[in-house]
Amino acid sequence: MENKKTCLYDKHVALGALMSPFGGFIMPIQYTNIVDEHQAVRHSCGVFDVSHMGEVLIAGRDAARYVNHLFTNDVADMPAGKILYGMMCYEDGGVVDDLLVYKMADDRFFLVINASNIDKDWAWIQQHATGYDVMLENQSEAYGELAVQGPHAEAVMEQVLGLPCSELLFYTFKQEDGILISRTGYTGEDGFEIYADAAFINRCWDKLVDSGRCKPCGLGCRDTLRFEVGLPLYGDELSETITPVMAGLSMFVKFDKEEFIGKEALTRQKAEGPARKLVGIELADKAIPRHGYTVLKDGVAVGVVTTGYHAISIDRSVCMALVDTPFAAVGTEVAIQIRKKTFPGVVCKKRFYDKHYKK
Repeated sequence: MENKKTCLYDKHVALGALMSPFGGFIMPIQYTNIVDEHQAVRHSCGVFDVSHMGEVLIAGRDAARYVNHLFTNDVADMPAGKILYGMMCYEDGGVVDDLLVYKMADDRFFLVINASNIDKDWAWIQQHATGYDVMLENQSEAYGELAVQGPHAEAVMEQVLGLPCSELLFYTFKQEDGILISRTGYTGEDGFEIYADAAFINRCWDKLVDSGRCKPCGLGCRDTLRFEVGLPLYGDELSETITPVMAGLSMFVKFDKEEFIGKEALTRQKAEGPARKLVGIELADKAIPRHGYTVLKDGVAVGVVTTGYHAISIDRSVCMALVDTPFAAVGTEVAIQIRKKTFPGVVCKKRFYDKHYKK
């Protein structure tokens, strides 16, 4: 299947971005280099084209009840204008996708899903709607999306784009004239996401880039940024075989809810304890542990690296890894097989850099 292009594809090419397939789209990986773009977001402001993300509307009398059936978090008492993070799970507790749920009204919810999972998620959402009075609409083609991220993001949004947003708290949103603005992001920094039609997204991109106050950033640094603050990527830290309990994300699973798909399996796994857990590992050496590399204990394989980098903000080689639970305690000495050598490491917290969100 041919990869899709976002509404900003021509802008990326004109800026000389390195383009590569990702999630079924041709996306910019970097413009100058990943380190510069990463540091721009950590210390000033960067903008990402995230128009590849998917959007689904669930509306109708049973909308809240149906979203709660699909979703591990609980929308029952959620006020309009609020956003929740959580997962859609299979009956066995494996993850269909992780997503954001925006509550627009008591009978109207907006789901933001991962680009690589749009078709799978849409089929899943349709499949389980039997018996619910809901209207479902896949709006993924209707929206472009920008992520404006960094400590200067609020000033840039207001002064460059003329979009008032200072009143928004973290994980809240507002909508006006077909433009949705949320105070969310995937970088560990303060920031905003703008959902609108292609024409508006193109105008915003031009203003941001031309201002010189907001650096264009690719998916390369989006990954290094989210990794440093311990945010999961579907396919790496969450998957059909990696449950929220294994990934340390039980806080986003409301076990006291009456029901949701996967509740029984996840409740059992939480009570018994998972066989594997997601951990952080810091290496003493500067060697870089990559996805799929083996974690060893006394020469025996006990886990696998899910994401690893020489972390830019802290200048250390670290990774997240899924390891057998007996070896998951902080302070456990392990090793990582990197090509034909092994490098010693120690289990640590999987948030390597502190988040700086607007409270």
